[in-house]
Formats: sequence, structure tokens, C-alpha cells
Amino acid sequence: MNIDGIRTATAQDATQIAKLVNDAYRPSPEVGGWTHESALVSGPRTNAAMVESAIAARNSTLLVGLHDQEILACVQIEQHGDVSHIGLLAVSPAMQGGGAGKAMLKHAEDFAIQKYGANKFVLAVVTNRSELAAFYVRRGYRKTSAVADYPKDAGVGIPLRADLKVETYEKSAEGLIPVRG
Repeated sequence: MNIDGIRTATAQDATQIAKLVNDAYRPSPEVGGWTHESALVSGPRTNAAMVESAIAARNSTLLVGLHDQEILACVQIEQHGDVSHIGLLAVSPAMQGGGAGKAMLKHAEDFAIQKYGANKFVLAVVTNRSELAAFYVRRGYRKTSAVADYPKDAGVGIPLRADLKVETYEKSAEGLIPVRG
């Protein structure tokens, strides 16, 4: 099963997006998935109110990937000057490993260049998620020296390790030619 369409999210999608993100980031052990952080962080990654806020923000766009009109993937682009922060990249655990995440990330980068004039993309990865970091490195991102404590007060879950950090990765948009359509 592949994504057959991508569109901008609406407030009516918030509950479904929150469920998708939580299923992808923190599934129950029997669900599995290609990559998740259940062993590192507990509790929900987001909720419908947080998703609605991201959708409503002036400098943010949340995209959803569809199959037969069902939301099975998402990604957020938050613009700060000429830098696009990529976040909330999530794919339904049943679809992980099939290229949907790669397609959503590419679409987010293209969108950021076209809509916001992005010159650089930045994203954060929870430390110890080596398979996820490797995914981004294969897409041209490089690890920076920026490392921060896990954002315990941001409402994005409770770290199960006291030393949990978040690392920043970046990629230049220079030379990238957005694919249209």
C-alpha cells in the first residue's frame, strides 16, 4: 500500500493526525513498526489540540499523506526566516518501510522551497534512535553539534532515561530542484 495523494491538513484532521503520530512514535509493543521511541519515552507524543495549533500557526504547514482518502502519514514544516524546521514525520506502522516516509520528507522539502523559499532544513532526533538518524543521513542531512536536553515540559512525553537528549540535523536546500505534482 502506497500513498496516493498528499494535501494540506485541516483542523478536522487533528484527531486522526494525533492518533497517527502517537501510533507511529509510541506504539504498544505488539504493534511494532519500523522505528519508534517507546523504549525511550512514555506517554503520548501529541494530542489533537497540539495538532490543531500546528495547523493554525501562520508559519506552519502540516501535510498529510493519503491512501484511499485515509490519512496514513504526515509531516510538519515550520518556517523561521529561510530555515524550515521539519517535524512530526510519521507513517502508519503498517506502512513503515515501504517508502512513505521518504516520499513525505521529499514533499515537505519541496513544499518548503516553493512556499517559504527555504534555504536550509533542520530537524531534531532523539538520541539513541540510530536507525532514524541513519534514515535522515541517507536523505542528505548531517548531524550538527547542537544537542539539547529532551524537552520534558513540552508535553511530548516523559523520558524513560534521565540523560535523554535531542540532536539537531540539517540539510542545505541549495541545488535541490523541487519535484512538481
